[in-house]
Amino acid sequence: MSIRVRFAPSPTGSLHIGGARTALFNWLYARHMGGKFILRIEDTDAARNSQDAMDAIIGGLHWLGIDWDEGPITGDATGACKGDRGPYFQSQRRDNYQQRVSALQSRDLAYERDGAIYFRMSKDPITIPDLVCGDVTRAPTDREAKDPDFVIVRADGQPVFHLVNVVDDIEMDITHVIRGEDHLSNTPKHIALFRAFGIEPPKFAHIPLILNPNGSKMGKRDTGASVAYYQEQGYAPEAVLNYLCLLGWTPQDERNIFTAEDVIKEFDLPQIHRSAARFDGDKLKWVNFEHIKGMSNDRYYELATHALTSAGINTSEHPIDYVKAALDTVREKIKTFTE
Repeated sequence: MSIRVRFAPSPTGSLHIGGARTALFNWLYARHMGGKFILRIEDTDAARNSQDAMDAIIGGLHWLGIDWDEGPITGDATGACKGDRGPYFQSQRRDNYQQRVSALQSRDLAYERDGAIYFRMSKDPITIPDLVCGDVTRAPTDREAKDPDFVIVRADGQPVFHLVNVVDDIEMDITHVIRGEDHLSNTPKHIALFRAFGIEPPKFAHIPLILNPNGSKMGKRDTGASVAYYQEQGYAPEAVLNYLCLLGWTPQDERNIFTAEDVIKEFDLPQIHRSAARFDGDKLKWVNFEHIKGMSNDRYYELATHALTSAGINTSEHPIDYVKAALDTVREKIKTFTE
């Protein structure tokens, strides 16, 4: 079986550190298995989408070194260079969703009520065979048991998350859905939709949430919750990628410093931890410090010069050997390049 995974963010805000880790784990699994990693943008809710958020998602993934394998050739303002493959956009696939809804309606598996279209949901418990969580059985709650049917197209004609994700996963031949544990409650609905379309569901792997140091869920507004924060604060992208791996996964030799190539060789889904991961900013700084010490001279000078330029310091005004010698004096003293 050829492995095909996807990352499907909504362009409604900056790239969250949890979303970045989800993208990373999908990418690592695809690269480890010799499969395909697909980027798919959930932009059906036009009122909440923004170009700035789109740029942040694409730019953040590029910064981390996460690339994708399919999509239209692009050269637009999303941050991709000409010749790069852009992501798939759900807003460009509306005809696909309408055809699938019509197919459900023709078999009386969906119906219209108050202008919206509902899917007829089974009241029977559904077991999710999860590669991280193990078998999870979910039954409708007391409230849902009376009427577990759910909306798949809103009254304004917009298809909802549950429908578009399942349709896209079917039509893109997704074999594994790797996503945050907060989506576990949605999965019975998705399994029911897969079965309604006569398709065997993909394998699911719900990865643990990322928590703040105090144990609360890391929200969008928390300090350090976005990838952009680390871009601005002078972290090396390879160090951030390294640390994100440690939030839910550990190498077999339990080392803390490694490259993406190291992880690709051994990353697999059963190795992902079951418990939630607490974000430790001090450890990330230490990981960044170790990467600064261990990176090649050229890479160090590149990132250091970029940080100085961002701070308004023009290094081109000085001889290059002088600049390098100056930078060498602080190489083992800084934990971030902004320092």
